[in-house]
Amino acid sequence: MASYTLLKNLYYSLLRLRMVEEKLVEVYKTQIIRTPAHFGIGQEAIATGVCEALDQNDVVYSHHRCHNHYLAQGGNLYLLFAELLGKADGCSEGRGGSVHLTDTESGFIISSAILGQTIAVATGSALALKMDKTSGISVSFFGDAALEEGIFWESLNYASIHKLPVLYVCENNGFSTESRPHVRQPAGTSLFGRVKSFNVKSDLIDGNNVLDVYNAAQSAIQHCRDGKGPVFLECTTYRWLEHVGPYFDHELGRTYRNKNEVNEWIKNDPLKIAQERLNEFSKLPDNFFDNLRQSIDKEIDEEFNKALASDWPKEKDLLKNVY
Repeated sequence: MASYTLLKNLYYSLLRLRMVEEKLVEVYKTQIIRTPAHFGIGQEAIATGVCEALDQNDVVYSHHRCHNHYLAQGGNLYLLFAELLGKADGCSEGRGGSVHLTDTESGFIISSAILGQTIAVATGSALALKMDKTSGISVSFFGDAALEEGIFWESLNYASIHKLPVLYVCENNGFSTESRPHVRQPAGTSLFGRVKSFNVKSDLIDGNNVLDVYNAAQSAIQHCRDGKGPVFLECTTYRWLEHVGPYFDHELGRTYRNKNEVNEWIKNDPLKIAQERLNEFSKLPDNFFDNLRQSIDKEIDEEFNKALASDWPKEKDLLKNVY
């Protein structure tokens, strides 16, 4: 039985991630944010569950749909807003935009738009952690299409041979942009099953149930810390919005999926599942959910307005760190 404190923390993180992205979706439509942005609404339970189970010695790598991982790992909200607005105070000094975030102080090393790139780098970090004889592990988040990149299998093979402390987290949302698995993979393909053939501990879990993700992550992380090698978690989930941008696909007339399909998945909302678990505790304060929303809403407005009023990068710094 999960504790009240744990469930409350998980729900808070889920709600905060959702509300931040809803704010970004709202603003994106005004074109104040000009960087291409990939939103993770509907997928928040994976970032929340995994990062809640990590400690300060661990490091995280992400991909193009990275806002959730950045914030769940302790990334700074103001620095995120500033980055997406292209401001000098952004976590990547306004140079990376939505897909290239970094906050090494919180253990969020980097995200990248290059499919599969950070899988290899996370594996390298795991090697460094092992060589340094630390208790830390490396985590790599990626989508299901990354398993169609050779770099994943090369990294997995190396990690398995050397028993590296790396957790591979696959956010299987059922699409590579607009392509379903059946046009990309042989019939009957099991992602976590294929990974098992590399002698790597692998599990398939409900990526919309934050408690399931947390429990699986805890077990996987301990496996890595015990020197038993890498772990692969395939987390089934669903992307609500378009591949890149703030709209639902049906709003733009796209036909690779329809509104009914999306609505069926929305019924399995990670927030709804977590709230139902929290409601099982009779000691929930009055107006708990409303008060939480108000508190997060205030934080979001304050940090966004602060970022909006912050300075643009200086022209003299245009070629800074360009090699």
